[in-house]
Amino acid sequence: MTTSINNLANEIARQLALYTSEVAEKVEAIKEDVTKEAVTLLKEKSPKNTGDYAKSWAKKKVGKNIVIYNRKYQLTHLLEKGHVKREGGRVAAKIHIRPVEEMIVEEYVNRVERVLRQ
Repeated sequence: MTTSINNLANEIARQLALYTSEVAEKVEAIKEDVTKEAVTLLKEKSPKNTGDYAKSWAKKKVGKNIVIYNRKYQLTHLLEKGHVKREGGRVAAKIHIRPVEEMIVEEYVNRVERVLRQ
């Protein structure tokens, strides 16, 4: 395809728009995959007394973002950080969210960087 000098700017803009939309679609797919992985890992790594807490991990779209949450949200902070008992003393923390978060953030960044290098 030949392009005149007059149309060069338009052709560059068109190619950049195509590239941008392709990258945006791939990043959206990565976001979906990574959050699905995170929910699965949280279900596996969560403390299991009755199993309800571990089963309660879910994700939902909020605008352009995907939020991972636990339906029994009151427990997440208490389990992750530990807490004071009613009669004194402390319940030890059961750290399970932070390792999954760190791993998933790293995975997301790596996969997006791979897409941008292509």
